Amino acid sequence: MSKKAVGVSLLVLALAAAGYFFIVKKGLLKPGGAKAGESGEAAAAASGGADISGAPGQKTEAAPIQVKAVTAVVGDLVMTLKSPGEAYTEKKIALKSEASGTIQKLAVAEGRHVAAGQILVELDDREARLSLERLEAVRLKNLSDLFLEKRFAEADKEIAPAVLDKLAKAQAVFEKASEAFGRAEASQADLEKAQKDYELALIEAGRKKEEILASSKNLTQSEIDVKLARLSLEKTRIKAPYAGIITEIKVSPQERIEAGRELFTLVDLSQIKVKAKVLESEIGKMRAGREVFLQFAAYPGRSFKGWVEAVSPIVSAEDRTCSVHVAVANASEEIKPGMHAEVEIASDIYKDRLTVPQNAVLVRNGRKLVFVVEGGLAKWRYVEIGLENEKAAEILPSTEPGWGIQPGEQVIIEGHFSLAHDAKVVVKN
Repeated sequence: MSKKAVGVSLLVLALAAAGYFFIVKKGLLKPGGAKAGESGEAAAAASGGADISGAPGQKTEAAPIQVKAVTAVVGDLVMTLKSPGEAYTEKKIALKSEASGTIQKLAVAEGRHVAAGQILVELDDREARLSLERLEAVRLKNLSDLFLEKRFAEADKEIAPAVLDKLAKAQAVFEKASEAFGRAEASQADLEKAQKDYELALIEAGRKKEEILASSKNLTQSEIDVKLARLSLEKTRIKAPYAGIITEIKVSPQERIEAGRELFTLVDLSQIKVKAKVLESEIGKMRAGREVFLQFAAYPGRSFKGWVEAVSPIVSAEDRTCSVHVAVANASEEIKPGMHAEVEIASDIYKDRLTVPQNAVLVRNGRKLVFVVEGGLAKWRYVEIGLENEKAAEILPSTEPGWGIQPGEQVIIEGHFSLAHDAKVVVKN
């Protein structure tokens, strides 16, 4: 550079330095960059939060970390078995007609709910009614004949004492045979012989006189015919044997059908069964009444609760498995027969175990630990794990100082992967 240029540069620097000292001296600018009248806190804020005041030990504290926590409890630790299963219902029947005729009324529709005893189908019943009326007339005629016979019959003769004695003995033998048959100490043949001897003694003593007269006048047969005709009339109206849903309708109104024709299917979905299979080696762990959890492909993410209703006494020779029947309440009718299910059955139940959720357990440097909340701080504790299932882990007692946890302590289950010991936390469940 030329001497002239160097001289100009030095002059500019000298003027700048003189101006700076003049401003500081007059109090227009404080050391550290704060303007006159501006507080140290404001200056610190303007400089991005850095400590520029020079005050010893002053720090900016970090906000507490939000975590989720649960209480460590003592309770049952349930080990489970998993198995595929299929839903079915025991109350599913194909309703058939027991009479022939033309369908006058068909009060069903696909998917319709019906109540127990509700009339579903009505057949033309004119022929059945006429038959009943004819048989009623025959019965009345035979009843009249019996009345006249009894009215003009000769007076009853006195019964000999020997006949009455015979009747009493026959009655005693029959009653004794009936009691012995009820206790499986007498055969059917013994009972029938005693009954026959008793009835013969009744006839001989004149105690069956009215029945014999009724039979001779065909009144007994007439009454049977009337009952059969009433039954045939009742069969022209088909009722629901239980509450359920109609499906697979196979007939139409005004269609002529014959006895035995299949009409439709009635299914009850209020309680569903699921058939699962467990290995032969696990049969001994199955108990009726045990809790079961089920998941269906149709409802991902949802769990249904059921219970073991029965364990099959037969082991399949093909795959060495045993069927376990699970009952599931299905008031909403969401579960349909034929649906596939993943079944989780309680097999072993261990009482009085201190447990925490599996997601509370971390591994650092090859050692298992959990974080507990103490006075707003996260404290890590090394733990020894006992029995485990997919949801929970047993915490074993430890003699090492500072190890283990106690029932009732809050264990962090979320937000703890990057936590440090003594980090400030706030529980937000």
